[in-house]
Amino acid sequence: MISDEPWAAPVTDRRIAHHGHVWDVVTESIDYNGETLVRDLIDHPGAVAVVALNEADEVMLIQQYRHPIRHRDWEIPAGLLDVDGEPPLLAAQRELAEEVDLVAADWAVLADMATSPGGSNEMIRIFLARGLSGAPSVHDRGAEEADIVTRWVPLDEAAEAVLRRQVQNGPTMVGILAAHAARARGWETLAAADSPWPRHPAVRDERTAGR
Repeated sequence: MISDEPWAAPVTDRRIAHHGHVWDVVTESIDYNGETLVRDLIDHPGAVAVVALNEADEVMLIQQYRHPIRHRDWEIPAGLLDVDGEPPLLAAQRELAEEVDLVAADWAVLADMATSPGGSNEMIRIFLARGLSGAPSVHDRGAEEADIVTRWVPLDEAAEAVLRRQVQNGPTMVGILAAHAARARGWETLAAADSPWPRHPAVRDERTAGR
């Protein structure tokens, strides 16, 4: 079975080209097969996302404005790993409560993804959350979150929307299709919610420290 292979070209120079509000643009020079290559990349803190599935096999989706693509797209709840030292599972639980006022009794890892490996080091861990119940709304939603729309959508219908290209948010597509396929296999592909994540941004940063 194919599997991504960890390997890192030596970094000979690294500088921040742009320091952003959420992430930076970094210019790195690498030694690749004896040749110096220069690459710009988005240095991203990483993120988590949640496929929240209720007892009726409906997935919770939110519609939110995303300015870079000029669309109000449908998404699964998600958020940045922007709290120092916070484990991915706790981050996912926090985001689910903050965005859609839900808590879950059953958590598992559904998928891990690199969103755009040619230009960003962003990694997202996607969880499956089941055994759902409501939680008190304690998050003051502002900016793009102020007018989000929430909707329970049958998993089969959500998968069909992805396949018909009506839903194009990357983590949402991966999460929905992974859940749809995993359900057909009796959920045998799920991993424990606290499974090691070798490509977690904190692990990545430890590896690259001092370069």
